[in-house]
Amino acid sequence: MILFDYPRQSYFGRTLPKAKIYAHTAASTRLKELFVRQIDQIVWKFKLAPETINIPATEIVSEIQIFAVTLKTGELHPDVLRSIDIAIPFPIVYEVSYEGKVKVMACYKRPHESGGEKWISGAWLISDWMPENAGRQALPVKLDLAALYDELLGTLIPYPPRQGESLQQRIRRAEAISRQQKELTKMEAALEKEKQFNRKVEINAGIRNTKQQIDRLKALTEE
Repeated sequence: MILFDYPRQSYFGRTLPKAKIYAHTAASTRLKELFVRQIDQIVWKFKLAPETINIPATEIVSEIQIFAVTLKTGELHPDVLRSIDIAIPFPIVYEVSYEGKVKVMACYKRPHESGGEKWISGAWLISDWMPENAGRQALPVKLDLAALYDELLGTLIPYPPRQGESLQQRIRRAEAISRQQKELTKMEAALEKEKQFNRKVEINAGIRNTKQQIDRLKALTEE
């Protein structure tokens, strides 16, 4: 995973009051309690836009926001960031920090086909925890903000792209790998507990099949 050194001219640096998020999302009591228990501070840290980084916007991506979220504990419920995504009608990349560590989180976000202010958000992409003082790299040079957004999210996917594979296709492939890996873990645990020989043979066959599916999904060429 890469931490990026966002250009100084894109610095925004405004604290985002929790009350504003509540107002824009009709937050439930449960959601407000999550914010109070888990979130120390939210800072709207950088705004990547044509006027700040001199990269043209596209119809889908007019700006990219970088939010710094400081946690009270190491716990963060997905509904917390999802509510921020609902309140802010732009793609967002989150840098979540806790006790000297940071991880990056984002979900692929795009305008709804029907137009208006409605947005569609995909599954979460999450990096491992890293030291907050880890080295940062300069933003990659891209032709427009949509390409830059794809690059930022692409760094959160642990599998390299196939030739001609779109970001959405790559995300779906990563999600499929994750599902298969969870299923593999369940089967391996079941194998450890199983006593009957016939059932062990059956589970082993399932494990082999699942491993093959994972290998096919990870391969750089589609079979």
